[in-house]
This record gives sequence, structure tokens and C-alpha cells, in this order.
Amino acid sequence: MKDAFVEPFFATLKAANPDPQTELEYSSVFELLAAVLLSAQATDAGVNKATKRLFALAPTPQRMLALGVERVTELIRTIGLFRTKARNLVETCRILVEQHGGEVPRTREALEALPGVGRKTANVVLNVAFGEATMAVDTHIFRVSNRTGLAPGHNVLEVELKLLERVPAAYRVNAHHWLILHGRYVCLARAPQCHRCAVRPYCDTGRPTMPAVEGLR
Repeated sequence: MKDAFVEPFFATLKAANPDPQTELEYSSVFELLAAVLLSAQATDAGVNKATKRLFALAPTPQRMLALGVERVTELIRTIGLFRTKARNLVETCRILVEQHGGEVPRTREALEALPGVGRKTANVVLNVAFGEATMAVDTHIFRVSNRTGLAPGHNVLEVELKLLERVPAAYRVNAHHWLILHGRYVCLARAPQCHRCAVRPYCDTGRPTMPAVEGLR
């Protein structure tokens, strides 16, 4: 993607969705952390279905810890890798209670020290809960970044670092939401919906198949 296309690319996404939000359902920073931890290799809809029951019983680290691994496992068994995730979530709650006063830490180092919390999960929490301009690269962002030419890379870290370089500051806080939603609903993996893609004029893949447009050659 040409440098001149980056700003209009994000301006177009912003115009269509000025205030993008995560599709995970939560009512506190702790619930956000728990939901993101559970979302690996699972759909947001599937996670929301499980966490509706889970958070009703345990909306805090203390109450989640009191439920214990066995009960948490039962409540999230509809989610992929539920046994491992249950262990990680309960152990994370133990650390939050014992080391952080029951609060979710605000630093990447402390977040990534929690069981089951990797760089992507930490980026989501830092961005959504604390407003930091991070890029939580998932499979959708990885695909969109490579397909459009916005931030091509061979791995998620490479894509993340390129996004931080290329995304204009004015769009950086919301950029990962726009890219995720675009990949989830338009720039699909197997059948990209180029015919209804608003940012196709700026895309390395879609643009060459369009009729020539003045200024976009």
C-alpha cells in the first residue's frame, strides 16, 4: 500500500464506524481480561455465551478464585481448550489477588506475567481498558495487513511493529478494532467481499482489479 493511501484508508474506516468497540461483552477491566484470555481459538460469540454464565457467578478475581478450577471448567466447557483456559484463569485470579490487590495491572510486563496472557491479550487490555495505542494482531488483522499491503509481515510481531509505524497517530487507538471488524465481516479469509469493500481503492490486492480512477493509479 502506498504511503499516500494509508490516511484515506483509515479515514474511510472511521467514517463508516466512528467509535468501534470490541465485540466481547464485559462490565469491568477484570471481565475484559478474563474474556480476552478465554477468546484464543474461539469466537467472540462463543466466549460471550460462556462468560454470561461465568460472570454472573464470579465478576471479580476473588469470586472467580473461590469458584475453583473444576467449577470454572464446567462453566466454560463450550469454549475451545476450556480445561487449560480454566486453569490459567483461576491461577491468574490468584496472582491478581495476591500480588495486585485484586486489580488488573496496567503494565505490559505485569500483564504478560499472568498465566495464559500473551502479547496479544495484553495489547487488547492496554488498548480497550486503558486507552493505549496498541495493536493486538489476531488472524484477521494479520490477513488484512498482508492482503492490503498496509503492513505485510511473516509473523504477528512483524505486522504489529509495522502497523505502529504506518498507522497515523490520529487513528492509532482505534485502528486494531477497524482492522479486526474489516477482516471479520468484509475481508474474509476464503471469499473476500471486494465488491462491497469501501477501502478497495487503497488495497494492493483489490485496487488492481478496479477500473482506473484518477489519482489512484
